[in-house]
Amino acid sequence: MESYGMQKLLFTMILTLLMISVAVAQAPPPPAGAREGDERAVRPAPPQQPATIPAPSDVAGPPEEAKTTDSGLAYKILEPGEGDERPGETDNVEVHYTGWTTDGQMFDSSVMRGQPVTVPLAQVFDGWREGLQLLRKNEKARLWIPAELAFGDTPQHPGAPAGMIVMDVELRDFTPAPTVEVPSDLDEAPEDARTTESGLAYKVLESGEGDTKPTTSDIVQVHYSGWTSDGEMFDSSVVRGEPAVFPVQGVIPGWAEALQLMTVGDKARFWIPADLAYGDEPSQPGAPAGKLVFDVELKSVQPSPQPPGPGPQQPRPQQQQH
Repeated sequence: MESYGMQKLLFTMILTLLMISVAVAQAPPPPAGAREGDERAVRPAPPQQPATIPAPSDVAGPPEEAKTTDSGLAYKILEPGEGDERPGETDNVEVHYTGWTTDGQMFDSSVMRGQPVTVPLAQVFDGWREGLQLLRKNEKARLWIPAELAFGDTPQHPGAPAGMIVMDVELRDFTPAPTVEVPSDLDEAPEDARTTESGLAYKVLESGEGDTKPTTSDIVQVHYSGWTSDGEMFDSSVVRGEPAVFPVQGVIPGWAEALQLMTVGDKARFWIPADLAYGDEPSQPGAPAGKLVFDVELKSVQPSPQPPGPGPQQPRPQQQQH
């Protein structure tokens, strides 16, 4: 999640955001007995790391022995895994991976960084979500993901690879994601909800114990889930298992107003009109259209370390296709 905005991009941006990560090599300690200022204390340069992981020989297209699903995803098991269980579409997965375009150019690799990633399957692009659900724990596979299941032939997100992509993946572990119950009153606010002059409706579900309310210059920590009025959950920090932290002034108007109605510890439901969210026809890719409903828990409030200023108008605090 972007920490400073409400941007519904995680579901297609997990890998793109990871592509800016840089591995930092650690230099070895000085020779034993070396003194400060002694030429022998100069640390040797760390061994040069390979710039990329070479592409597999079948990167241009799946071989005959690869299997293809109804969606067009092709895959080949490289090393079998354990047991019979496979992750569900909303589970959290821990994965090592390397990705190439079909011309053999590596665009991202957790292996190069030396750190596997943990992501909710519900918030990654379609090809990854489908491919990982085919695997068992500790299974390694190669996926040939068509453009329409990845970032497209003309990606909208800077740095995302175009066309078919090929990924070697290792499913190291998976755990069920927390479940979030869909509210029964998504269509419209109930009679006991309050409505502000702007048209924002809200209802306190659980009251907090304090009296601290955030201001536009504060930074808040929240747990939240968001739905469109037809019941589709488009984002949830609860599912990701990590609260979001962002400035009040850096979110959509409906959220900024809603947060200032809460005290720390409150849990509330907000019905946000389209004109206080992203509109009926959002200009930002991935942003949900129309009226939105959010369940929000205000966990903490902190003063911003920066002077107040105009915040970005972005969709959400942090993930996936969510």
